[in-house]
Amino acid sequence: MSDSSPLPPVRLYPEAELARAALSTPVLSRAARLARWAGPDTRVDAGGGLAEEQLPAAAELLGLTGDDAAAYASEAWRVAVDTGLVEIVDEEAGTVRAGEELKLLTGGSPHDVLTVWLAALETVIADAAVPDLDDLVDALDDGGEVDFSSLDWDPEAEADFLDGVLGNLYLLTVSEDGPGDGPVPLPALAASVIVPDGMGEPTNDVLEQVSDAMMRLDDQFRALEPVGLVAYQPVDEALMADADEEPAALDDTDVSRYGMVRLTPLGVYGLRARLLEAGFAAPVVGELADKGADALLDGTARFGPSVARAETEQWLARREPLSAARELLAAARGADAGAPLRRLCCQQALSLLGMEAEPALREVLDDPELGGLARVWLSERGAAEVPAPSEDMVFWLTVDTLAAQLAAEGNSEELRALVEGLAAQHSGFFAAAWRVEHPATAEVLDAMGRLHPDKKVAKEARKAAFKARSQQGN
Repeated sequence: MSDSSPLPPVRLYPEAELARAALSTPVLSRAARLARWAGPDTRVDAGGGLAEEQLPAAAELLGLTGDDAAAYASEAWRVAVDTGLVEIVDEEAGTVRAGEELKLLTGGSPHDVLTVWLAALETVIADAAVPDLDDLVDALDDGGEVDFSSLDWDPEAEADFLDGVLGNLYLLTVSEDGPGDGPVPLPALAASVIVPDGMGEPTNDVLEQVSDAMMRLDDQFRALEPVGLVAYQPVDEALMADADEEPAALDDTDVSRYGMVRLTPLGVYGLRARLLEAGFAAPVVGELADKGADALLDGTARFGPSVARAETEQWLARREPLSAARELLAAARGADAGAPLRRLCCQQALSLLGMEAEPALREVLDDPELGGLARVWLSERGAAEVPAPSEDMVFWLTVDTLAAQLAAEGNSEELRALVEGLAAQHSGFFAAAWRVEHPATAEVLDAMGRLHPDKKVAKEARKAAFKARSQQGN
């Protein structure tokens, strides 16, 4: 992902609901229990980890059993220290006490709770990018340093890989054509960061890389689920290849066996916070509600239909219908390159208003830029005494609408169909259209020439575009 362009806006759950979810996650709840348990007799090692002899008691407190109980207790303690739920009083003596952050979990605001959870998330994500502890121990040299070359592991590259995967999962989740609240198949997610853009059929080497990435991600998502970032269905163990065998080939009959992952609402909140910290523009639905109509129209011009509607509904909910309509219409005026799309967004926003807005639409009936859309709005609602538009206004509105669609969608199939229908319904369209005094007339006619499949009609459009440029002195 590039941090130069904004990501699609995301709908966030209320902070109070997210905070409740954060408090119930195994990682944070265990860390909090250990922080309350810690006392004068609790000892830590030189790295701040819980002393080995105290791990059994910590595991028992947390109700952990089995071979991994001590490891889970150690992780919970590390999270407690990293989040400030526990403070080290004396490093030399290894003494600790409950940290100031612990009070925030019970007496702080939802935002305070989420701030602590975000710190826990950073610890867990960092740990997820580290290879198995046994491998690290084996890679220690005589001086106690880790020989990364023997691990075939680059810490920075591994962290970047996981960040890239999580970024793509966020993008898939918030995009209008993505799965939304649904799960993403692990093979598709792995392929999104491995397969080069533009590659048609992946090579065997690339497929092997995807398979290897899936196995790494399977371990990582298992580690990320307890912090509440994701809901994860692991890879079916029956599909796991033995170390000396080729990875199992993907079978389309049941892709869920290869792992399914989805971001939780808390996970969406957490990844958005990380993306903002990394410098990405990651808007959230509702951010424009307190801004002017100009910001709303410019902002929603970049949004997909459902998100644009949700943002507009929040903006309208804070205003009286008549004053909202007047503000929208005023912001829609202009002859700049973004004006046609702004007017289209204005038209879509006005469609959410009832007849309370009628006076504002009647006030602009004689406006050369807004009179056409005002007539459409009034006619669609069956308003009385709506004056018929002049031929000049009809052509101007047509050019304006096509310019807006071109800006919004580019050379899309929908725009192609619109162009074909327009040329078929009006045999003399091009003879009149080039005279329209709209800044985008030549650009629109050029587009019609590109998009229309009939060579004769396309030639007419290009000739009309040439005349329009000559008229405008370009």
